[in-house]
Amino acid sequence: MAKAELAGRTLVYLVSEDWYFCSHRLPVARAAQDAGARIVVATRLDADRERIAAEGFEPVHIPFDRSGLNPLRDFATLRAIIDCYRGFRPDLVHHVAAKPVLLGQIAASLTRVPVVVNAMAGMGFLYIAQGMKARLLRRVFEAVIRIGMRRSGSALIVQNADDAALFVERGIDAGKIALIPGSGVDATLFKPVPEPEGEPVAVCVSRMLRDKGIEELVDAARILREQGVAIRIRLVGGTDANPASIAPALLETWKQEGIVDVAGPSRDIVGEYAQAHIAVLPSYREGLPKSLLEAAACARPIVTTDVPGCRAVCNDGGNGLLVPPRDSRALAGALERLARDPETRARMGKAGRRRVEAEFAETIIAEETMQLYRNLLSRVESG
Repeated sequence: MAKAELAGRTLVYLVSEDWYFCSHRLPVARAAQDAGARIVVATRLDADRERIAAEGFEPVHIPFDRSGLNPLRDFATLRAIIDCYRGFRPDLVHHVAAKPVLLGQIAASLTRVPVVVNAMAGMGFLYIAQGMKARLLRRVFEAVIRIGMRRSGSALIVQNADDAALFVERGIDAGKIALIPGSGVDATLFKPVPEPEGEPVAVCVSRMLRDKGIEELVDAARILREQGVAIRIRLVGGTDANPASIAPALLETWKQEGIVDVAGPSRDIVGEYAQAHIAVLPSYREGLPKSLLEAAACARPIVTTDVPGCRAVCNDGGNGLLVPPRDSRALAGALERLARDPETRARMGKAGRRRVEAEFAETIIAEETMQLYRNLLSRVESG
C-alpha cells in the first residue's frame, strides 16, 4: 500500500488486552501506519503499554473485564470506548474478539464511525458452551452484529471457512464477510531448525484453559507413560481471568506428579519449538491458532483436533495429524505415532513450512487486511 493511501486517516484498534494486541495485531497496525495512518490502540493497558507507545501508536486505556459479564463494569467499558471514539473521531475502527466486537459495534453506531471492521479471532466460550447463558449471549451478540453489518462501511473478518458458514447461517450477508486466515506469522523469526537430540518432546503453547484441551492432553500423557512410550509433554502458557482457566493448584499438582512439564508462560516461543519435536493443541474450537502456525513455520509437525480453526491449519497426513476433540486415547495414539517416526516428522514439518510461506506469512495477512480497509473506505466515500 502506498504511503499516501491512508495519509490523514485515524485508525483505532480495539482489543481486550495489550499483550494480545502485541502478539496478534502488531504487523497489521504497522502496515496501516506505514500507509500513513495515525494508529490508536484502545485496550486494557498493562505491561505492554510502553511497547505500544514505542511503535509510535497512541495507547488508550479501556477497562475491559474478561472474566465474564458484569453490567456495571461492562457499562463503564462501553462508556470508555464511546469517549475514545468521540475524542479521536476515527475514520476506521477494527474490533478484535467477541467482547470488543459487541461493545465496539454499539459505540461505533452511537458515534457514527464511518468504517467498522469486526474481527472474530476465535469463537471461544460464546460458541463452545451450550448452557442457557451462552445461548442467550449468542442471540444478543448475533443481533448486534446483524444490525451493524447493514451499514455500507462494515465488514466481519473470520479466520476459517467454518466460521464464515456459521455467520451466513445466522443471517450475515456473505458479501460482508472477509475470510482472512489469522494474524500472520513472522516467517523470518519463526524458521526451521534441526530437531534436538534425545527423547521426543511434544510442546503445547497455549493459555491453560479447559477449552484448549489441556486436561485431555494430560490424560494422554498418562496413557503414554503407562504404555512406556518415550515422549515428554510440555505445557507452555499461563492462566488468566477466563472462566475456562485451569486452577493454578491443579497445574501445580500435575507438575509435582511429573506426568507433564508445566513450564508457565514464555516469551521465547521460537526457543520452545527449537527444543521440541512435535507441536500439539487439542482445542475444542479456534479461529486460527497462531501457536500452530508458528510451529509450522518452524517445521514442526502438528497434532491437533478436527474442529474449526485447527483443521484449517493442519492438513491431516500432510503437515500433521487430526484427532477427534475430547478424545485422550486418539490424542495419545497420534503423539505416539510421531514420537516413533522421525522421517514422518521431517516430511510433515517441511510441508507445514511451505504452507506458512504460501498462505500465512504476516506480510500476506497484512496486505489482505489493508486491501479490505481500502475497499471499505472507498465504498463509504463513493456513497
